[in-house]
Amino acid sequence: MDVQKRNFIIIMVTNFLVAGSTTMIMPFLSLYIESLGDFSDEYVQRWAGLVFGVTFVAALFMSPIWGRIADRYGYKPILIINGFGIAISIYLMGAADSVHELFMIRLFMGVVTGFIPTSLAFVSTQTPKEIAGKTLGTLQMGSVSGTLFGPVIGGLMADSFGFDYTFIITAVVIGIAASLVALGIKEVKKVANKDAHVYARKTIIQGILHHRLLINVMIITSLIQVGNFSIQPLLSLYVAELTVDSSQVAFLAGVTFSAAGVGNLLFARRWGRLGDSIGYEKVLGFLLLLSFTFIVPQAFVTELWQLMVLRLLFGVAVGGMIPTTTALMRREAPVEIQGEIMGYNTSFRFLGNIIGPVFGGIVSGFIGISSVFIVTGVLFVLAFAFLKYTLAKPEQDFEDVLLEQEMKSM
Repeated sequence: MDVQKRNFIIIMVTNFLVAGSTTMIMPFLSLYIESLGDFSDEYVQRWAGLVFGVTFVAALFMSPIWGRIADRYGYKPILIINGFGIAISIYLMGAADSVHELFMIRLFMGVVTGFIPTSLAFVSTQTPKEIAGKTLGTLQMGSVSGTLFGPVIGGLMADSFGFDYTFIITAVVIGIAASLVALGIKEVKKVANKDAHVYARKTIIQGILHHRLLINVMIITSLIQVGNFSIQPLLSLYVAELTVDSSQVAFLAGVTFSAAGVGNLLFARRWGRLGDSIGYEKVLGFLLLLSFTFIVPQAFVTELWQLMVLRLLFGVAVGGMIPTTTALMRREAPVEIQGEIMGYNTSFRFLGNIIGPVFGGIVSGFIGISSVFIVTGVLFVLAFAFLKYTLAKPEQDFEDVLLEQEMKSM
């Protein structure tokens, strides 16, 4: 087996393990906080949101830093640090004595969170540009599969073994994933141009802001996550409105939410391969319109099965966006700064993770849960309009933009 294929298989397996393990703890996080003291429902709900969100806040600022380090020293060391860092964080979560300790541990976890985005960047840089979409779409199947099974397994383990042992088992599994990377991955060093320019961080940021396509795609990346996360905290309430048997709400909400993941799993590779053939911009624009088409009708369903079908179709559309945007970054960024560019793109993803639940809560508070689907659909249309506007402008070479910004700052 050649090095590239072995690396890909290991990364796909470890993505499954990490995604599945980190989502194991999500179903019982609020219950775990409740077990740390005699708290009111309002206190538990408020701190559950803070404890969940602080990880993404820290990760938002750290992603470009890890990317810049990866450009210099390689992705494998970053994957190992992130893997063992997440494992240690989850182990410590099980040993927390107070909510404030748990909050600080989750903050530290945000510093080392980024295993899956880093693995995407790693595979992207090791993959020829002409098949990047198909390869990244296939890789996403690993993390999506883990995300689908993780919450179910985590809930069953918490019921069977208790919170403490679930945290320990989860930490061990992620430690095994990090060990697989350490022992099995052989990184093929990127060959940079001998005359490659060393760009300052300020120059790279200014270059992104002035490169119409890159900044637009990063904003779209954030909107994708807003669309995914805006309804997540409210989905069980919406399912409750559509079902008669209240005893099955939690289970039915889980199945409904997982439907989008199934659609994602089935079509991510196909969209990536199509992007390789006809262009990532065309596929991205089509998927944005497709997402709008499938998310807006979710506001008007009268039966739960209708919502499940639409969530499945929405997942089909959304599933191609992350590998498509990542492949596009791979195409545009010079090889010597790809890690940092991917890091900024990851920051926009985490920003969407933070904004999504808050955005959904505000919209539903003013005009109802069903309106969240409509407003989110409008965001996808706006993203499509921005993309079309960008593509109508003259094409920009990112290296030329970087050099121009560097000259201005001198």
